[in-house]
Amino acid sequence: MDPLDAGAGGLLRQPRAVWATAGASVVAFMGIGLVDPILPSIAGGLNATPGQVSLLFTSYFLITAVAMLLTGYVSSRIGGRRTLLLGLAFVVVFAGLAGTSGSVGELVGFRAGWGLGNALFVSTALAVIVGAAAGGSAAAILLYESALGLGMACGPLLGALLGDASWRYPFFGTAFLMAVGFLCIAAFLKEQPKPARKTSILDPLKALGHGGLASAAVSAFFYNYTFFTVLAFTPFVLNMSPYRSGAVFFAWGVLLAVFSVLVAPRLQKRFGSLKVLGGSLVLLALDVLVLGYGDHTTAVVCTILSGAFIGVNNTVYTELALGVSDAPRPVASAGYNFVRWFAAAAAPYFAPRIEEWTGSVRVPFVVAAVTAVAGALVVLVRRNALTHDAEELQTRHTTQDSVTVFAN
Repeated sequence: MDPLDAGAGGLLRQPRAVWATAGASVVAFMGIGLVDPILPSIAGGLNATPGQVSLLFTSYFLITAVAMLLTGYVSSRIGGRRTLLLGLAFVVVFAGLAGTSGSVGELVGFRAGWGLGNALFVSTALAVIVGAAAGGSAAAILLYESALGLGMACGPLLGALLGDASWRYPFFGTAFLMAVGFLCIAAFLKEQPKPARKTSILDPLKALGHGGLASAAVSAFFYNYTFFTVLAFTPFVLNMSPYRSGAVFFAWGVLLAVFSVLVAPRLQKRFGSLKVLGGSLVLLALDVLVLGYGDHTTAVVCTILSGAFIGVNNTVYTELALGVSDAPRPVASAGYNFVRWFAAAAAPYFAPRIEEWTGSVRVPFVVAAVTAVAGALVVLVRRNALTHDAEELQTRHTTQDSVTVFAN
């Protein structure tokens, strides 16, 4: 079913528990791009190099990747509500501590703890929203995707507004907002039934034995390297004030949200998921090449434009990861995310170092373009493994899993 067919009524008429979880999800996704506009300010405030500051992303996503093996294990034992609250508690504590950091090493360490909390939360949030939503899963998934897009758009804006006074304030602001989310979920969300079968830590790795899921994960790994080169390295290249950088990435996030929720489903319906994904990856590769070789104005335009391709890719990869495997959706999603988030950890680490090693700011974007093309080639070569009987798998998933877990 096309999620757009769910209708505004099904999307908006939701219990308070759904709105509480969706609201907290917005803040959770804000945390990903929150530091973008203030990266140069953090580097100046802590006397750190761009390579050192980029570790804020690396530690965050490295822990997130590893934690994906634990989220199903935890939630299947203590339940979705308690897993959400545990994740939020971690974010509140470590985001607040990040604002008190006296060195870049402390800040990187606190971001790692933040990443653990975010993994526990976002990997469980969609399952909870689908389980508690009215109007069917299509409306719930659309609501979740909207929360993701809104969070990715507003994160840089919040970082810019608070970070213009001090780079510490965005961290304190996030801790406060997540504390509000904690209270809302504690008040409005009732505990949902635990799954009949408890998930082991190794189940997500076993799920990657499926050729289609492994192909989707490998392709997404290459794509995520490109994605997070744009997100983590471009702010240093643009070298703008927090306000200007925040405005650029806000526009980027708006395009990401619009193309993820509104445009991608229509393109998939007309051309098919694999053609849309392959074409979008190639266009993203061309975009980052022009970004790296263009002047400052061109770099700004290409940074914003990349949000459109990233939005399309996110939606298509989501559907592939959820539908291509015969494993339970939470397990398949955890295995898929375990692989792809390693690239999100690698790109912020390697991009500034590639610039140092080569002496050229353009080479990191060349590498990012190559990885986007590599992702498209995996889709092309493995297209048979990525093609599946959607109706059969949808029926099987509906009877086997009442909820879906996916961290976008």
